[in-house]
Amino acid sequence: QVQLVESGGGSVQAGGSLTLSCVVSVSGYSGNKDCMGWFRQVPGKEREGIAAINSDGKIVYKDSVKGRFTISQDNAKRTLYLQMDDLKPEDTAVYYCAADPRRWLLLTGDYEYSYWGQGTQVTVS
Repeated sequence: QVQLVESGGGSVQAGGSLTLSCVVSVSGYSGNKDCMGWFRQVPGKEREGIAAINSDGKIVYKDSVKGRFTISQDNAKRTLYLQMDDLKPEDTAVYYCAADPRRWLLLTGDYEYSYWGQGTQVTVS
């Protein structure tokens, strides 16, 4: 089992920055978090994957956030981060972190991630 708890959301003006954190707790098979990602969802729209990292160190981003968002993880702190710079109003959404044992999953969209956090709201005005 994997438990994920996000924090760091809030309100910011366009052009500003926020850093989201996701504390990861694993019981049982540690490989259940071999792939981790950040997703976001706006009411009435489908959830979209925006950044992912796997245990091989491979990182992928959705085109709309490339160059503005940075995904990273601190294994010692068991925390996944999303540094968001140059925020735009269209980045407003509920942001979720997710984990999955399938290292290849990243942002392929082939399957749903197995474990999800509760989400944190980001509002850009």
